[in-house]
Amino acid sequence: MSSPLPSSPAASVLDLAPVVPVVVVDDLADAVPLARALVTGGLPAIEVTLRTPVALDAIRAIAGEVPDAVVGAGTVVTAEQVADVVAAGARFLVSPGWTDALLEAMRGSGVPFLPGVSTTSEVVALLERGVREMKFFPAEAAGGTAYLKALSAPLPQARFCPTGGITPASAPEYLALPNVGCVGGSWMLPKDAVASRDWERVERLARAAAGLSAGGTSR
Repeated sequence: MSSPLPSSPAASVLDLAPVVPVVVVDDLADAVPLARALVTGGLPAIEVTLRTPVALDAIRAIAGEVPDAVVGAGTVVTAEQVADVVAAGARFLVSPGWTDALLEAMRGSGVPFLPGVSTTSEVVALLERGVREMKFFPAEAAGGTAYLKALSAPLPQARFCPTGGITPASAPEYLALPNVGCVGGSWMLPKDAVASRDWERVERLARAAAGLSAGGTSR
């Protein structure tokens, strides 16, 4: 992630909030009210994953109707997807992994990006290419806080957004690490709350997530 977010006082998605919601939109009608609930709860950076047929339209709707949201696209794996999501209004990109071709497309998109890594060699390869901010995925399966802590001494210049299996209980442990800027998660979007369109509950859970910090206390 190498350039500031447009119209944002923060230089990086990693600095917008302690938690980036990872959102799967199944029903396009849910996109805008869901995003509004998250933003009102204090989580402005929203990663909409490209896992459903309506994901691109969801990004477009949030970008157009929720001005305080910083909507991004997740599960970006091709250069074509990079072009499509940026055209739809995505303000940052997140990939589960990376190749040179994908990295080139993300770098050329003009918006910040978080390429996914799970090994030391991938981190070193990205640093060699001038990329210092990354997604650590799948966080829990790839070694969790112990792995990231081990990386911090030899590779202090790398910063991460760990995603994958993180919970409200484990998030503060990640946030306590010097090389973690934020975490990604979906616990503030329980399936039953989304299915029933209980946006007040989503907002409450988002507010609790926005208050997380190292040690579990409110920031």
